[in-house]
Amino acid sequence: MLSESGEILYIGKSKQVRTRLLSYFRAKDGEKALRILREASALEWEYEPSEFAALLRELELIKRFRPRFNVQHKRDGRYSFLKLSAGAAPKLYVVHAVSDDAATYFGPFRGGRRIEEAVRELNNLLGLRDCALATPMRFADQADLFGLGRTPLCHRQAVGRCAGPCAALCTEDEYLRRVALSRAFLDGDADEPLRWLNERMLRAAERWDFEYAAQLRDRAHRLEVLRDEFGRLREALDGLTFLYSVTGTEGDHRVYLIRRGTVRAWVPAPSSQAETRRLQRLVGKHFGQPEPGGALVAKHQVDEILLLARWFRMHPEELEHTLPPTKLSLLRVSA
Repeated sequence: MLSESGEILYIGKSKQVRTRLLSYFRAKDGEKALRILREASALEWEYEPSEFAALLRELELIKRFRPRFNVQHKRDGRYSFLKLSAGAAPKLYVVHAVSDDAATYFGPFRGGRRIEEAVRELNNLLGLRDCALATPMRFADQADLFGLGRTPLCHRQAVGRCAGPCAALCTEDEYLRRVALSRAFLDGDADEPLRWLNERMLRAAERWDFEYAAQLRDRAHRLEVLRDEFGRLREALDGLTFLYSVTGTEGDHRVYLIRRGTVRAWVPAPSSQAETRRLQRLVGKHFGQPEPGGALVAKHQVDEILLLARWFRMHPEELEHTLPPTKLSLLRVSA
């Protein structure tokens, strides 16, 4: 829907456009539909051969034009992301939206509170900062002519839960090694944090300090939860990797090439050997090279990953129309 000046007010999809439009004229005062109707002066529509194609096109257009009435397309608040900020002393923390910045994002995850507790535990164990991003950093290997700024700006360093990058109590390299260890742990490539806690727990039990041992056990459990969440996410993203055949109206059948939750390309369903060979070349192009794995996601892919995950969760029967890229030969050639 467009305003008189040509501004795109709203983008939506519908299987029955006439019924959808009539619903706007039945809207009550205060409802969004009536507000759109009062500003709209023109309507444009595009035909898509399937509901899946319409979902993808809707997302593409909303991301391109950002209509002000499409607030319902905001990301599901039940999801959270783990953010590793940029800068000399990166900060690891939980957010509920992905920003267009230089940070690294992992996710999406469900259960934000559990993730927050586990990330706090990991930060405490590795001595990573949790202060405001604007907090000035002063490393031990930086020149300090006047001897200023060497007092920690919070209590975490005093209780052994922060390396103190704000107070010149660690070098930049020392801090970045801690950050690298946190990433290796989350990717399943290092187990030092859990091993440290388990060793402390055994020593506490040996001296009969069972209360402290129980605290360490609970701390280790929180880290295990976080690592397990990362493992499940890796499996989920890798599971959304296949060829997806979608039947369209008027013979407009398509094959979508989906890798780690995003559509990399689509082609008309092959109806000849030449078209099958073209599809084979596309499969080689989009699936032939290794990509960064784990729970790391590109910021521009987040909305599409959530869309595809929800689509196959709401329509599990559609998984019957998927094939691993390695089994392209089993794809039927359409008539």
